[in-house]
Amino acid sequence: MTLTKFETDGQLATITMANPSKRNALSDAMITEILESLKKAEDSRARCVILRAEPGARIWSAGHDISELPKSHRDPLGWSDPLRVVIRAIEEFPAPIIALIEGGVWGGACEMALACDIIVATPDSTFAITPAKLGIPYNVTGLLTFMNAANLHTVKEMAFTARPVDAQRALLVGLINHLVEPSEITDFCLEMARGIEKMAPLAIAVMKEELRVLASAHSITPRMFERVQGMRRKVYDSTDYEEGVKAFKEKRPPVFKGE
Repeated sequence: MTLTKFETDGQLATITMANPSKRNALSDAMITEILESLKKAEDSRARCVILRAEPGARIWSAGHDISELPKSHRDPLGWSDPLRVVIRAIEEFPAPIIALIEGGVWGGACEMALACDIIVATPDSTFAITPAKLGIPYNVTGLLTFMNAANLHTVKEMAFTARPVDAQRALLVGLINHLVEPSEITDFCLEMARGIEKMAPLAIAVMKEELRVLASAHSITPRMFERVQGMRRKVYDSTDYEEGVKAFKEKRPPVFKGE
């Protein structure tokens, strides 16, 4: 592995994103390594996993690797998109996953962090939902991840403004579980993980699955789903979507025309 590190200690597994030059962007290669590490953790019967960046990171992850997004006319967040695959893998992993957060968490990485079971962050951490900056039509299941983590008005503000939420507010609105100083956060998460290790793993696995099922138990008719998908298709077929991706690559502010 070149973009991540995988370590085990007893029944604890740690996955570390280690590509700071690319801000730990969630490229296909990065996500493949995270998925491989989760498989190793499951095979080793890990009772808890810590997902983190390298200690002292200023950016936990910058989210989707924009260079890998389709230019237009194809859903950038379809069922088989690597981000969607890793989110499902985290949610369906049979043991708790602790997100140890240091630094900025942007876009798809924000969803990946919130898909974890317990979130511990340093005071300088920030969380941002950024698709509106790029003209990307986020999908229904992705928005549901955010809605399950915070109240609807908070999610709307984050989605519509793309402004980062600081760690103090994130704790206040329920996005994260704990706020811990950088010098203490690793030991804090290790202590929590060691406590989970001592609990009954089968009971935890079934409770995690029950909570996942209940959290996703939102009814939507085929007609409603098709309507939303049709609206999303208009977005990723639009010139705004092309402009957003192009402007990001050219490192300039986008000029959206609503077309």
